[in-house]
Amino acid sequence: MKSSVALPMNSGRLIYYFIAQVFPIVKQELTGWQRMAAKLPDARLSQQATESIRTKTFHCQGGSIFALYPGVNKTEAIQFIVAYQTMSDYLDNLVDSLEVQDEVAFSQLHLAMQEALNPEAVPSDYYLYYPYREDGRYLERLVKTCQESVRKLPSYKLVQEDAIKFAKLYSHLQTYKHLAVEEREEKMLNWITPHLKEYPDITTWEFGAATGSTLGIFSLYAVAFNPQLTAKEVQKISRAYFPWICGLHILLDYFIDLREDRETSQLNFVAYYQDIGMTFQRLQQFEENSLKQAERLDYPKFHRAVVQGLLAMYLSDEKGMDTDIRSVTKQLLGDSGLGVNLLYWMCCQLRKRKSL
Repeated sequence: MKSSVALPMNSGRLIYYFIAQVFPIVKQELTGWQRMAAKLPDARLSQQATESIRTKTFHCQGGSIFALYPGVNKTEAIQFIVAYQTMSDYLDNLVDSLEVQDEVAFSQLHLAMQEALNPEAVPSDYYLYYPYREDGRYLERLVKTCQESVRKLPSYKLVQEDAIKFAKLYSHLQTYKHLAVEEREEKMLNWITPHLKEYPDITTWEFGAATGSTLGIFSLYAVAFNPQLTAKEVQKISRAYFPWICGLHILLDYFIDLREDRETSQLNFVAYYQDIGMTFQRLQQFEENSLKQAERLDYPKFHRAVVQGLLAMYLSDEKGMDTDIRSVTKQLLGDSGLGVNLLYWMCCQLRKRKSL
């Protein structure tokens, strides 16, 4: 398999290549899926598919940073990441936007997230318990695109178990957090609590947040391009990304959505912190631990850039300056060093140009 050219790992240069080389391919891939989404037989499913792409493009853009991991085939990686993330965003809309609150239906839909990572799996009937189902095989095509991609990876068998584990955790999160308000918290606590003995340094809701990130899956996909990959390195990658880097990712996402989620009664993991001081303390702790873990991996500068990029991307969102959280945003930026602040400035410029 042809690999990408080795790129400099300086974070500023990496972001330059990211914008100049990766964004155009992401746009091209999304355009193909957008055209397909517009033709779904069921108008409700078509609307959710097209809206998930229109409003969540930045998810695919952000995840595609792993197309620049050393040794990765850039085009192949973007095809996988865009397909997998598009599937994730589409399913998120299905469980959140069509007034359906059915645990069995949500669980069945999310089998797609797991089967997409198993090249031998025969696609299930994902809409079996869902009230709308005529999607013109859109979801199945997303699954098969991912399966075809992972099938080509020289070391995929080494990462498959961990990748599917992360997908199962993600599926459980999406199943429980979108249930009715009166039952979702108890369901989530019953699911999360048995896992906490493995992660004594994080809270219940921090674990829940970490399960909501696809970055662990994308990092495992990227390292599987290496034909000399070892089980030890897979373990190090998994431990670095879950819970720390994945947790930072989703906690920042919920952090900037605090006001919006409060107004719409959406479950928000950051809202469980007792006060704004605790919010800053825990976000800073996740940042510090993420950077420490990044230093232990192969190509630490790449993983450090991922962590710095998360801070820059989310804190540059205008919602980061909402009155209730502005002080934390400023503290995090003030304590994060020149690298994060440079990327923050770049993200602000991209937002002004509507490129992010």
